[in-house]
Amino acid sequence: MKEIYGNTLGLKASEQSRLRNTYRRRVSPHEIVSPELARHLTELSRETNRQVGVLLNRKGEIEHVVVGNAHKLELPDIGRARAGQVRLRGLRLVHTHLKSEPLTKDDLTDLALLRLDMVAAIGVGHDGLPGVLHYAHLVPENGTGDFWSVSTLPDVHDGQPDVLDTLEALEEELSRKAAARAVSGRDKALLVAVCLDGNRAAAEASLSELKELARTAGVEVLDSVLQMRREADPRYLIGRGKLEELNLRSMQAMADVLIFDKDLTPSQGRHISEATSLKVIDRSQLILDIFAQRAQSAEGKLQVELAQLKYRLPRLVQSDTSLSRLAGGIGGRGPGETKLEIDRRRARDRINHLEKRIDTLSREREVRRAQRNRRDLPIISIVGYTNAGKSTLLNAITGAEVLAENKLFATLDPTSRRLRFPQEREVIITDTVGFIRDLPKDLVAAFRATLEELYDADLLLHVVDANDPSRDEQVEAVENILESLDLMQKPRLMVWNKAELLAPDDVEALLRSRGGVAISAARREGLASLLAKADTTLFAEGASQSLGVM
Repeated sequence: MKEIYGNTLGLKASEQSRLRNTYRRRVSPHEIVSPELARHLTELSRETNRQVGVLLNRKGEIEHVVVGNAHKLELPDIGRARAGQVRLRGLRLVHTHLKSEPLTKDDLTDLALLRLDMVAAIGVGHDGLPGVLHYAHLVPENGTGDFWSVSTLPDVHDGQPDVLDTLEALEEELSRKAAARAVSGRDKALLVAVCLDGNRAAAEASLSELKELARTAGVEVLDSVLQMRREADPRYLIGRGKLEELNLRSMQAMADVLIFDKDLTPSQGRHISEATSLKVIDRSQLILDIFAQRAQSAEGKLQVELAQLKYRLPRLVQSDTSLSRLAGGIGGRGPGETKLEIDRRRARDRINHLEKRIDTLSREREVRRAQRNRRDLPIISIVGYTNAGKSTLLNAITGAEVLAENKLFATLDPTSRRLRFPQEREVIITDTVGFIRDLPKDLVAAFRATLEELYDADLLLHVVDANDPSRDEQVEAVENILESLDLMQKPRLMVWNKAELLAPDDVEALLRSRGGVAISAARREGLASLLAKADTTLFAEGASQSLGVM
């Protein structure tokens, strides 16, 4: 005998029998609900004072009978059959509303999240007869931002739409849009930013930077969302309601990934992933992924792997206890070491191994630096925010061919070149990895062997994108990282790159207020002034105390 789902407590035996008999009824595949089934449901609903519903398949057969309370009903677990981005569930929900009210938010949310063919609500009249019929179905992505189409018929006997024709046309349109989206072959993401301090401008700037990070990682950004909150939700960061809205948007846009601008706790990442069934990553994880793509040298790959392992270790979870190993013998009976514990132990062992390898490479790098220092050649290190033009500057003044792209973190591995000043003096100039605000601590720690190059520098060239609206925040972010590395006492020369994009008066005002040198590395303009300033800083007596050092 088939089961009745939901709130069956307190139902009479006769009422339960009539509910079970509902399974014997059939509906035409072309209609939402037959007048006979509608009357049967409304009479039961009036008698029990509860919502009563059925889940119909596309053959018109009843697969589930559900009973709720006076205001809503809870659907049974219907699995993931036919679930996908271009196919609907193959089931439609037809249920009663005791006060003939329109479809509720819960009804429409179930329609979208479960990808039901259709949701319909039959109004219950005072005499128990069926009245108004409200129904809704999903719609493909559109310019209006609607997730569904809602319609109303005055009576179930009025002309109902052909359900099969409607669903076939809808799935065909979903397939067409999915095929168009699949051409790029890239992950498709929605970006999510949360502003907790009320500074909307800063949050929007950070979200724009997240878009650039996503583009660098090879992710196609479909849409972005910025939410203003007083405090973070401990479970979902953005709150349950906003997460449901985001889930609907991701399903309609056929997104694969949610990328959060804030770092998520392990618990938040797990709960959001469970609620959306999407891949969920945060800002740090995105930066780590970019570093993993960009690392070229063996040392760089080791450093990225170490940072990724340290990030993932607290996020290793395993809920399946069947993966335990049973241990035999006295004192060893019962569950042994679980797979989760094995994974964590292996991760810790790998972290220890990588740290030893990086320490070895650090000592080798120290030997090479000592050899350079014995030649008494001054060292200039280029630092700055990512994509400020550091590699372009190195190529312009040394003739090197370091990769320089309009992407964040285009180069990770340090590059050193000899440079001859106009006064026939030689120096060594080194390009370093770019900085970014909220740079993951594990990444800074992993790249310590690379950043050690900065400690031997006699001069730091701090390259800044002069045309960036967020240049002040970028300067602050770089200086915060330098301070964390105890490098703020080093002589520094501000290099305002991309000055050709500013008006001459703005450039003069910038130099008067902030000091330094204005250049265009791409056009190779202002390089003579930069080299002269650096030469004076390095070789002139007492130069490190003057010379436009910030």
